[in-house]
Amino acid sequence: MIGPNISRRSSLALLAAAMASPALGLPMFREGSAHPFDRAWLEAEALRLSQAPHMPLPQVPEGWRNLSYDEYRMMWFNPQRGLWTDEDRPFKVDFFHPGLYFPRPVEVNVVEGGIAQTLAFDMSLFDMTDQFPDLPVDETMGYSGLRLRAALERADIFTEFAVFQGASYFRAIGTGMNYGLSARGLAINTAGPEGEEFPEFTRFWLEAPQPGDATQVLHALLDGESCTGAYTFYIDPGEATRMSVQVTLYPRVDLPHVGIAPLTSMFLFDQTNRAGHDDFRPAVHDSDGLMIHNGAGELLFRSLKNPAQLEVSSFVDDSPQGFGLMQRARDLADFEDFEAHYEDRPSLWITPGESWGEGSVQLVEIPSELEIYDNIVAYWRPRAGLEAGGEYRFTYDMEWSAEPPRPRNVAPVLNTAIGGNWDRSRTLVSVDFADHPALSGNPDSYTRIVRAHRGEVTDGVLERNPRTGGLRLTFALEPGDVPSMELRAQLLAGDEPVTEVWLYRWSA
Repeated sequence: MIGPNISRRSSLALLAAAMASPALGLPMFREGSAHPFDRAWLEAEALRLSQAPHMPLPQVPEGWRNLSYDEYRMMWFNPQRGLWTDEDRPFKVDFFHPGLYFPRPVEVNVVEGGIAQTLAFDMSLFDMTDQFPDLPVDETMGYSGLRLRAALERADIFTEFAVFQGASYFRAIGTGMNYGLSARGLAINTAGPEGEEFPEFTRFWLEAPQPGDATQVLHALLDGESCTGAYTFYIDPGEATRMSVQVTLYPRVDLPHVGIAPLTSMFLFDQTNRAGHDDFRPAVHDSDGLMIHNGAGELLFRSLKNPAQLEVSSFVDDSPQGFGLMQRARDLADFEDFEAHYEDRPSLWITPGESWGEGSVQLVEIPSELEIYDNIVAYWRPRAGLEAGGEYRFTYDMEWSAEPPRPRNVAPVLNTAIGGNWDRSRTLVSVDFADHPALSGNPDSYTRIVRAHRGEVTDGVLERNPRTGGLRLTFALEPGDVPSMELRAQLLAGDEPVTEVWLYRWSA
């Protein structure tokens, strides 16, 4: 055992002597860690843990936990020393060191031939500046997460496409995109008065890919105070990165408020809420709308907002066909941010693999003043919740891309703008629908459906947008004394919908 008072540099030789290395300069396995592994073993392990009180993993030494943000960035993984770097395999894996926001390491295993071995923490895989502090390394040290790479654009360059790090968070991108929104394994009590719980992926198992494989298989064990779970991700990177997910959950306690396939994103402002944002950019967001393909076949698009106070919206449904957070703004001019490039952030679409029954798609919008904070959450909430001692299975597909395949051939919502008219006597709402064959007729030939559950709205004006080629619907709000209005708009050709259903919650 290496004591906590031994310095990082003086402990390297001791760590190297205690671990078996598969290849010089590559990650090392813990001696005696080999064990049989398959999906059934993972489910049995999750079930076993659920039958005992939750025992969090130990934290890394205090010096690592107290790193500043700048200090944390002074150490980074060397991709030349990643897993499988010197092997003929289609995927490579990098690792993140712990500390700062990641006080508890995760266990990372490699599976080949049905046998798993646990990777040991290896400081020699990282580079650092001379200013990085001299910190202790002991038996609690481990990696905080992992990054997957593949040859997506050039055969000799392996670029990253997915990251798993922090609680049960993970994120992915399509080729040429920038990271934006994230996903999670499970959401518990999101926006609830008792406070949200964040279960963690505590252990990972990477299946060693063979030459020619297009899919990286990753297993994860979820553990938290209220629930455990077994997760398997089949990950196919490309222009659209796709994941097929198998989930088995074992609640320790009753979970009346649980979120399946939760998504997390950031929305600061756009043309709906420019007031109060002194910023040179016209918009700042990773996502601008929630799209739902509900069990009735409707395609809904709810424009996001940054509210003055916490807001939760429930879209009640039975057997949803899909939902996701979209980034519809795709031009540099939409953001004018040469560094962040929000126009290159992915959308993420969830497709259930079986009937999810009765429940609701939940949208949580949290007030935010800075773009560094995620303030948007969306997930499926089963109506009956989950009961303690039960076993619950879910499957779903995830697509990280510019825009998922259209589940219905109708014109999508392109943009929403809200603000006062020329003399500020009323509030106008402008909804742009994209150019689409279904909207090629005279604007007067379409029926405008504009509704509000409280207050009043005008019928609106429909006209061709010369910039986009699509149609723009503009109407006025007449809220009276009501503090908020749930708005709904759609265009019909006869009785046939030709656009998505546009939704928005306006607040005074």
